[in-house]
Amino acid sequence: MLERITGPRDLDALTPEECVELAADIREFLIAEVSKTGGHLGPNLGVVELTIALHRVFDSPNDPIVWDTGHQSYVHKILTGRKDFTDLRKRGGLAGYPQRSESVHDVVESSHASSSLSWADGISRAFASTGKQDRHVVAVVGDGALTGGMTWEALNNITDDNDRNLIIVVNDNGRSYAPTIGGMARFLNGVRVTGGYRDLQEGSERLFNNFGAAGRTVYRAARGALRGFVSRASGNQDLYANLDIKYVGPVDGHDLAAVEVALKQAKGYGRPALVHVITEKGRGYAPAVNDEADQFHAIGQINPDNGAPLSASSERGWTSVFREEIVALAHQHPKLVGITGAMLRPTGLDGFAQAFPQRVYDVGIAEQHAVTTAAGLAYGGLHPVVAIYATFMNRAFDQVLMDVGLHRAGVTFVLDRAGITGPDGASHNGVWDLAMLQIVPGIRIAAPRDEATLRETLGEAVVVEDAPTVIRYPKGSVGVPLPGLWRTEDGVDVLYAGEQTTAPAEGPLAVSADVLFVAVGPMTRTALDAAAILAEQGITSTVIDPRWVIPVMRSVIDLAATHRLVVSIEDGLRVGGVGTTIRQELREAGVDTAVSELGTPYEFLEHASRDELLEDAGLTAPQIAAEIVEQVHGTRLPAARPE
Repeated sequence: MLERITGPRDLDALTPEECVELAADIREFLIAEVSKTGGHLGPNLGVVELTIALHRVFDSPNDPIVWDTGHQSYVHKILTGRKDFTDLRKRGGLAGYPQRSESVHDVVESSHASSSLSWADGISRAFASTGKQDRHVVAVVGDGALTGGMTWEALNNITDDNDRNLIIVVNDNGRSYAPTIGGMARFLNGVRVTGGYRDLQEGSERLFNNFGAAGRTVYRAARGALRGFVSRASGNQDLYANLDIKYVGPVDGHDLAAVEVALKQAKGYGRPALVHVITEKGRGYAPAVNDEADQFHAIGQINPDNGAPLSASSERGWTSVFREEIVALAHQHPKLVGITGAMLRPTGLDGFAQAFPQRVYDVGIAEQHAVTTAAGLAYGGLHPVVAIYATFMNRAFDQVLMDVGLHRAGVTFVLDRAGITGPDGASHNGVWDLAMLQIVPGIRIAAPRDEATLRETLGEAVVVEDAPTVIRYPKGSVGVPLPGLWRTEDGVDVLYAGEQTTAPAEGPLAVSADVLFVAVGPMTRTALDAAAILAEQGITSTVIDPRWVIPVMRSVIDLAATHRLVVSIEDGLRVGGVGTTIRQELREAGVDTAVSELGTPYEFLEHASRDELLEDAGLTAPQIAAEIVEQVHGTRLPAARPE
């Protein structure tokens, strides 16, 4: 059946029985192909029937489909003519998320959750105001995304204007990365368990009871306004009668015929409608269904027969080091608490939660709320550690600035997957944090270079009570230890100084050379390799790791004064990055040493491997050495080191 599908309209000719056969074919295809490349397998196995039904009922791209989040769009790609998964998430191959350059059927590329309803709100308003009444907009939102406040802001506005064709599909599988949390999740879980809704009073009271005493107070005050809120008598009654949005469901998301009927019903209203579809993450693949941790949310290469990884890395990862160290620190510091946004296991806070379940809070996909909650926890006498991916820190900048920074709150942010991550593409590269966060007055940012410095800087961060602190590290292995030769009084490590292996007798800052490398976190290894290449060319250099890169330490300025050229290397934006701040600090200190600021380009990076993207950015040791030789001697090294 899959061979017959080259575009969405090929689905129109299929019988219901053929659609069921197609769904089975797609699942076999996904398991076979994604097991070779890695990717988001579990979420896509759960939306096979839903995606087929969407494309049979709606006319994409005339009727835009917005995926929230885009990791559940593999089936959509298959049905819109993209069946070559050979290089999924690799350079030149299919992106792991919707991508406009791939297809007109892809609308929204960013895969930061909870934004789909706002997109759909804007698109549908545009269609209505330009006379395109025949076009519909569909937002497919995972139930995990309902934990994000942006979803509810959008819903409030969507229901303010009913004269447009907008359908919200809630893909309810009870999970985001892990089981979805919160009062709304408990309410939806009750729907899944009972298979329907009870009467108005019981249903609405149950919803607000999930939010505790405050919720019960709100319910009593609003009981009259909620009349008609939920009705078991008819599945298509208003979910929120006072908001004027039509409700259809709950529908078995793996019953193709039922899903089609529900979508057609919603389409026929001519006003905003919500279709509640219950699905199973990992559907049809036992290893995924039986995986209680995340149901194969994102996998590497696996054996498709049993789901076992083809190669288990023996190298320690940054996340695993944090997982261990935060537990050790929690034993030492009883006021330490953890916060995350639906990423307990991916960030490594799960170990803390297992050891101290009452001291870790998962707030769902709600980073803004997480950060301001952390400010409140700090005010109350605790020290919160907010652990999220670096790319998701972007979502909470105002809260970091105004709620944490302005109030000098002792909050530690641990940013996993900082810098270039690679295969997940533009929205998931964590290259914005250094440029963005360092403008917060009083903030302190550390970029550990190895396991020892991660443990060390984390320990230093959690005792800072008068300012926000940040620990940022990349995805992957921590690599071999990189010990320092000596440390300055303000904590800067000197890692390489030519033949000098101990601090000079005149003092730790009595070092001079042609080039001073200021390396940020994982770029320390690159700086050391570049220094070795320069030594072969007769160019002397010093390599330092500030550990705490913001604020710029005084010893960095003093060392810069004894070198001809300062080269800062970071895997974050070079525009407004650490290098820019170093240059500004040198100018203010009256140090006229030239500064070369190396970092990622001022652009969105397409999906590719981390190594490929680093090379594109000129951030490999041979490339850096070649640029320095040109600056120092006016000549250029070959692209690679000579044999």
